[in-house]
Amino acid sequence: MYIGLDIGTSSVKAILLGEDQSLIASATSDLTVERPHPGWSEQDPDSWWRACEIVLDALKTKAPAELAAVKGIGLSGHMHGATLLDSSGQPLRPCILWNDGRSGKQCEELTKAEPKFHSLGGNLVMPGFTAPKLQWVRENEPEIFSKTAMVLLPKDYVRFKLTGEYAGDMSDSAGTLWLDVARRDWSEELLAATGLTRAQMPRLVEGSEASGTLTPDLCSRWGFSAPPVVAGGGGDNAASACGVGAVDPGSAFVSLGTSGVLFVTNDRFSPNVDGAVHAFCHAVPETWHQMGVILSATDSLNWLAGILKKTPGELTQALGRVSGPSAVSFLPYLGGERTPHNDVAIRAGFAGISHETDDNALTHAVVDGVAFALKDCLEALSVAGTKIDRVLAVGGGSRSEAWLEIIASLLNVTVDVPVDGDFGASLGAARLGQAAALGSTDGVFGKPALKTSIEPVPSLTEHYAEAYGRWRKLYPAFKQAGF
Repeated sequence: MYIGLDIGTSSVKAILLGEDQSLIASATSDLTVERPHPGWSEQDPDSWWRACEIVLDALKTKAPAELAAVKGIGLSGHMHGATLLDSSGQPLRPCILWNDGRSGKQCEELTKAEPKFHSLGGNLVMPGFTAPKLQWVRENEPEIFSKTAMVLLPKDYVRFKLTGEYAGDMSDSAGTLWLDVARRDWSEELLAATGLTRAQMPRLVEGSEASGTLTPDLCSRWGFSAPPVVAGGGGDNAASACGVGAVDPGSAFVSLGTSGVLFVTNDRFSPNVDGAVHAFCHAVPETWHQMGVILSATDSLNWLAGILKKTPGELTQALGRVSGPSAVSFLPYLGGERTPHNDVAIRAGFAGISHETDDNALTHAVVDGVAFALKDCLEALSVAGTKIDRVLAVGGGSRSEAWLEIIASLLNVTVDVPVDGDFGASLGAARLGQAAALGSTDGVFGKPALKTSIEPVPSLTEHYAEAYGRWRKLYPAFKQAGF
């Protein structure tokens, strides 16, 4: 038996798998995000742990005998979050999350001061990454910075609570900008650029390796018959890739979660800094990946649903299948954008609204806008020489077949939809837990059963290609207008 714990931005999910990776039980506990100032995004680290206690308690209630037999626990989590601990392991401040934009000035200064962030780190210095967040703390909260004994990513704080160990995996750690991504090790030079040392970083392991074992008191609480190993795990997208079997070079998936991701597995470190493509280690050994990332995917739909006083599901259900692009255009830049613009200041907006514009038209514009932003990601990956003809779909947005048909037609790829598309990261985490317990990755990362495959619709492909050309003109127009 194996557990996958996914520390998401909006919730913590836990799944319990059998030896054959069949789903035995699952549980979810919601989280909240605090935005104390415009562009800020924070979370209480202990809220992750409380949510983990809730979901593991729920698994014990649902399947106590199976839970007792668990051999491995895997972790996944939202990347880049700066969790600062003092010498006793206590959080010094709320975690600064991946979608926090306060460190724009620090990004510019770090880029000028240390060009190796691009070569060794393999990525643009963006406000979403961990290193500029620490530089912001260094400059604006010097007392907090001086007390910082350890910097952990969100899932690695949960690991610390589970095992008492400070450890991190390669895929998540690559998103800090302190990792020499090709060498899969911390870079002393990149750490020094933000006033830190290796002593303030966790020990590194591969995602499929054991990082420690569950503490005795937690084993007693949840009734484990023997202490399960806790795997290195992975950042949410690398874990999702493990969940859908995208671990071989060339395999790809699209994630429609809070953020949106177009993910491709590589056999080597393959950066494309100019196109704002993320190039990270994968959660499995000797493997890397590229990602195009947009900051507001289902977050855009959630925002619209809140404005219209409806649920996202009600909006997409009312929209139904579409026969072409919306007459209204939407830029999904609610909190800035990563690929391809690396622009923390740009903001979202509609264009083409008329007296006839209704809820359906706005919904159509939002799902189109997210699809167009993913097309931007595909273009950036194409410049790097990456070709994609098939992707798996994961995340909450994958429940909308209409949205996936738009994406398939616009990107001109086949979209495969797993049966349990909303559990990609937690499934991948559980598989990493299984690999750590077995001491082998053989046969662990197979592709999941598919619910359906969605092919491009030729008429939609043609019309959406034209609409994409028009949509691309909106970013420079918005930028010039100061939005």
